[in-house]
Amino acid sequence: MTQETVLENTDTSETRRPRRGIAIMLPLSAFVGIAILLAIGLTMDPSEVPSPLIDKPVPVFELPPVQGRKLGLASGDLEGQVSLVNVFASWCVACRQEHPLLMKLSRQDFVPIHGLNYKDKPDDAAGWLDALGDPYTRTGADVNGRIGIDWGVYGVPETFVIDKNGNIAYKHIGPISEQDWVEKIRPLVEKLKTL
Repeated sequence: MTQETVLENTDTSETRRPRRGIAIMLPLSAFVGIAILLAIGLTMDPSEVPSPLIDKPVPVFELPPVQGRKLGLASGDLEGQVSLVNVFASWCVACRQEHPLLMKLSRQDFVPIHGLNYKDKPDDAAGWLDALGDPYTRTGADVNGRIGIDWGVYGVPETFVIDKNGNIAYKHIGPISEQDWVEKIRPLVEKLKTL
């Protein structure tokens, strides 16, 4: 055995220190990076998540009506006038929260509101609309959620403003409040009606 071999096999504290330092720094660096990303995420408003579909045509789709309704919903129904598409479900607590406002808006007849029923059982969706009222001009039953995925739905409720050409002009995530309607959505609808 040569002196070089002995030196190679000898593990001195000086050769262990750099390895130990790397072993400590890697997890610490990863933790700090994740903490920074989480801190940034906590400062963001989840209702302001940008949609890659803004200013693009609505996805091509055709859905049958919600059980007990006559008019289904298809991409062709969203051309020719400004409209709203509200993604809802009977199992959604926040949908129940915004429903009275949707009923009020439908009575005002300011803009057609269409419903996209997302991942709901047919009987549950029909029962929910029968019990709470149906604010929708048309409803589409997206039982398996495939159309919602095409629309980029993160969860329910979500509401889309559609322009006269069938393009998505705005996406609102979460329940619409009176303030959201007055400050954001109604002014946009008014503007789009003049174009």
